[in-house]
Amino acid sequence: MKQIQIGGLVSFTTIDFPGKLAAVLFLVGCPFHCVYCSNEHLIPLGNGEYDPEKVFDWLKSRAGKLEGVVFSGGEALMQADATIEYMKRVRDLGFAIGLHTNGFYPELLKKVSDIVDWIGLDFKATRDHYKALTGLDIAYNRMIESLQYWVSLGKGIEVRTTCDPRFVSKADLLEIAKISAGLGVKDFAVQKYTPYHEAVGQETTDAERNAFFEDDALRDEINALFDHVAWRNS
Repeated sequence: MKQIQIGGLVSFTTIDFPGKLAAVLFLVGCPFHCVYCSNEHLIPLGNGEYDPEKVFDWLKSRAGKLEGVVFSGGEALMQADATIEYMKRVRDLGFAIGLHTNGFYPELLKKVSDIVDWIGLDFKATRDHYKALTGLDIAYNRMIESLQYWVSLGKGIEVRTTCDPRFVSKADLLEIAKISAGLGVKDFAVQKYTPYHEAVGQETTDAERNAFFEDDALRDEINALFDHVAWRNS
């Protein structure tokens, strides 16, 4: 794929790139088929809805007003060199570069390490549940490799877990938090699962989804592991 394919755009955000006023580009293509995916339309690798050059011209107009641009998806690194070249162009405009990633492409993460300033990395489940959630049995090991590599750089990273009670229990969440802290992660996020679509017989309840946020002992134990924990209960 020679030209980057952009499937969505958020023109302004204060929450997707910590400490930065930013825009978000949603790139098409993802190797995962996560059961709870909120961006299913971005999974197939194909033509995006947005003209990359028009988006670039718009970003030029925002230079000095916005501080950063986040590349999200889908999985932004699936477009490989097309993503990397576009990141370089955006960085040359003076923007800090953020990346939301599932960690499936550690070799590509290494290639962008000089371009990207911060990443938000999805630690989706414990090893035992990763394949059932993502559809790929090698996803866990690749994510861990990406996580270890990025932490070794000393650059900004937030590890986040979306708590779908079908795949993540309270004990699982604590295990994920301990693994992340043990690898040197300082910033962690616990995200509430939103049931965009659930198969008949697999429905979750409000009580199940809220349970992670109502357990004070769990909250205290996880908070103690990190410099900062975001509890995103919405």
